[in-house]
Parts: sequence; C-alpha cells; structure tokens
Amino acid sequence: MSIFVNQVQVSFGDCDPAGIVFYPNYFRWMDATFHAFLHDRVGGHAKLCRDLGARGLGLMEAKLSFRLPATEGRALEFAIEAIEWSGRSFTVNYRAVQGARVILEGYERRGVFVEKDGRLAAGDVAPVQEILG
Repeated sequence: MSIFVNQVQVSFGDCDPAGIVFYPNYFRWMDATFHAFLHDRVGGHAKLCRDLGARGLGLMEAKLSFRLPATEGRALEFAIEAIEWSGRSFTVNYRAVQGARVILEGYERRGVFVEKDGRLAAGDVAPVQEILG
C-alpha cells in the first residue's frame, strides 16, 4: 500500500522525438511528488522547515531504475511506497506506473539541513520522522 500517490499527465512537451518521456522529467516528477506529499501532510516544505528551524529537506542522492517507457497522453502515477529513516538522512522509495505497467522504481535520500556555525549541516531526522511518521 502506498503512502502517497501523485498523478502526472504526460504531455507532448515531456517527450523526446521518439515519443517517450525524456528521462530528466522523471526526476522532476519524483521531486514534485515529495513536495506534494509534504503539502498534503504538513502544509508544505517551507512550513515544515519553519516548524523545525531547518533550512531545507535537501536532496543527497537520487536513483531511478527504468523498467518501461512512459508515453504521451496517459496519466503516470508516482507513488511514495515507503520512507526509511536513519540518524542523519531518510530515504523515500518511489514506484511509478502507467496503467498496470511499472514504469520505474527509485529513491531519493534526503537530509534535514540546519545552519550551524554559519554553515549548512545535516541535522537529526528524528523530528521529521515524528511529524511524517
């Protein structure tokens, strides 16, 4: 069961000359799904950061494994399948489908960035875990 699902309508401008989605768009939609999740759960990224005294929930690593190409004119469902928590980072696992076809699976590893001694540093993710579950 997915934690959150974000639907994206694939348009002509999202595709390459072969008529399939240009791969950087998947990374953009993965990020958009995370931010839609935050908006749904806590009122958005900026509000959560204000509440935590953080500068941002920054991206540290991202990976996608492409299974099948997605095509124009059909909805693509990006789902957050799970969130794995550790001390200074958390990993958001994604799966995207178009109809019954699995298009991709992947993840983003993110950190909670706080200002410390005039520099950005990775903070404890426990407060984020407590809020997002």
